[in-house]
Amino acid sequence: MRLRYFLLFIFCSVVAAAQELPTTVADTTFYSKVDSLYREDQFYLRITYNLVRQMPDGYSQNGVSPGFGGGFLRDFPLNKKRTFAVAAGMGISYNKYHHDLQVSEFDGMRNYVILQDVNYDRNKMEQVLLEFPLEIRFRNSTPESHKFWRFYAGFKASYLVFSKTKFVGNETVTVINNRDFRKWQFGPYLSAGYNTWNFYAYYGSQPLFRNAQIDGRRIDLTTLNLGLMFYIL
Repeated sequence: MRLRYFLLFIFCSVVAAAQELPTTVADTTFYSKVDSLYREDQFYLRITYNLVRQMPDGYSQNGVSPGFGGGFLRDFPLNKKRTFAVAAGMGISYNKYHHDLQVSEFDGMRNYVILQDVNYDRNKMEQVLLEFPLEIRFRNSTPESHKFWRFYAGFKASYLVFSKTKFVGNETVTVINNRDFRKWQFGPYLSAGYNTWNFYAYYGSQPLFRNAQIDGRRIDLTTLNLGLMFYIL
């Protein structure tokens, strides 16, 4: 009899203990919440090939004329799906042009010559600019994926902070911060593509020079930059 009471006591104790066990909680260590308030494409890097338009007679480019740029764009979505947005920001760019327009300076006066029938090693023009882009953005992005189509169109103001022209031939002629260059440059641009690869084009709507002349004719060189744009975060 005592054995049956003892076994009954053990059984009841086990049942009671089982009822007091804590509720199992799911492990959320590897669970990531979807960010419905995401922003896209806020850092950018760019590489371009620089072409020149509105060239004076006899002018030509030679060699590769590269450009590089990078910066930050603050993304401001305008609809609930966040597929339509505007963005504004700031960046820096470097542009180089290999061509046959020689620049020299003497007593504060600049002289411009198209190099014809002249042997020389290289002749280049370099510019470093701070850029301030403003753009409208269309994309089919989602909170779950960073791979999507994008079409961005904008307008950019650029401020020239440094310039250098250098001719290397029988002599070396260098001009730093030529005052004939236009300090502020403006132009529209386009960036479109999918995921990592995005086509980029920029057209300078104003000449690079303010009042430079060759034989009494204005030098109205403008730029067309074509290349690739890469976005991060």
